[in-house]
Amino acid sequence: MALLKRSRSSKGPASPDADDGRMPLMEHLRELRNRLVKAILAVVAGTIVGFLLFDPIYEFIKEPYCGLPQEHMLKPGECSLAVQGVFESFFVNLKIAALFGLVASSPIWLYQIWAFVTPGLYRNERRYTLTFLGLAIPLFLAGAALAYFVMDTGLAILLSFAPPDSVIIITISDFLSYVLVMLIVFGISFELPLLLVFLNIIGVLSHATVKKHRRMVIFIMFVFGAVATPGGDPFTMIALALPMVVLFAAAELVMYLREKRMPRGEDYSSLSDDEASPLELGADGGSETTK
Repeated sequence: MALLKRSRSSKGPASPDADDGRMPLMEHLRELRNRLVKAILAVVAGTIVGFLLFDPIYEFIKEPYCGLPQEHMLKPGECSLAVQGVFESFFVNLKIAALFGLVASSPIWLYQIWAFVTPGLYRNERRYTLTFLGLAIPLFLAGAALAYFVMDTGLAILLSFAPPDSVIIITISDFLSYVLVMLIVFGISFELPLLLVFLNIIGVLSHATVKKHRRMVIFIMFVFGAVATPGGDPFTMIALALPMVVLFAAAELVMYLREKRMPRGEDYSSLSDDEASPLELGADGGSETTK
């Protein structure tokens, strides 16, 4: 895979939409600028909508905190969070609106990222564009939804370590930081199996390599779940690690079935790292290099 290709022709720069994705460096920079502008405008538009819909969005985000036992509430019987500082109220509105804008505009900025990378992919790799985009967004949303549903239990476990005679004061900023970290960690973690399949398709990662290090990968997933989740409580760690293991098993199955369907001459996964793969011979008896 070549992410950056330069045209060697002296007849002028090639079109950014050329079939082989070749273009001068300046064309790549202009393309990157245009994609970034479109992605930023989409996020800004979503943020404006988030400002207009602040009240229902805030009530939805606050729901995991409202599900805590009454002894953890700042005011017993009331689901209220503390505000510290003069400017915190404004920044809380901005954070919630930006979070909504980022999630709501995700199909647009994900497409812009992929549209910038796609011209540098080989033709057989471009076929999977819509499939990967169609899977990446639901996987991220599934991870974020799981984080939302386990958030109240994780919060209850973390707050249970407070001494009995202490007063628990949770500010809106602290709670939003916790929510943001949980959503991002769970959402991105659910994308990792899709990344493994993509690396297998472009020939970077073979099923044999994944199978060889399967136990280590599963162990690393549990370690990652313990380190990445805020507070590191066992419930949240297991809630993150177990779905990752299931998705990893599904990704490994896809890699296995894909390589099994490949022509035997094209499967080089059994070769060692220092062993050369056989070259295809052209009609003239010489070797051919394929893209």
